[in-house]
Amino acid sequence: MHAFDVLGDPVRRRILELLAEGERSAGEIGAVVQGEFGISQPGVSQHLRVLRDNGFATVRAEGTRRLYAVDPAPLQEVDVWLEHFRGFWNQRLDALGTELARGRRERRARDGARGADQGTP
Repeated sequence: MHAFDVLGDPVRRRILELLAEGERSAGEIGAVVQGEFGISQPGVSQHLRVLRDNGFATVRAEGTRRLYAVDPAPLQEVDVWLEHFRGFWNQRLDALGTELARGRRERRARDGARGADQGTP
């Protein structure tokens, strides 16, 4: 399965968000995902299996619990692929930064002029 096929599912993205905060048990993940998406425990297990089988998550046994953690390697591959497209939004973010700075300068100049007007008798 391609990385974007794995990440294209909102349930799997949510599970990865939870795992990004730290290792979690299957039960903890299930409780959150079942509450937010209304899917069954077997459905959550299937999503965990997809993440595990495609390298996005690792699992380790601790007694009867299964603890899941994010595996960053596939996400780094996605990041490398996205690098080709960063220029599209970096230019726009730079332009936005320029406009915000211009607006702040204009407000300071306007507020300074008002203050000078108000200070004159």
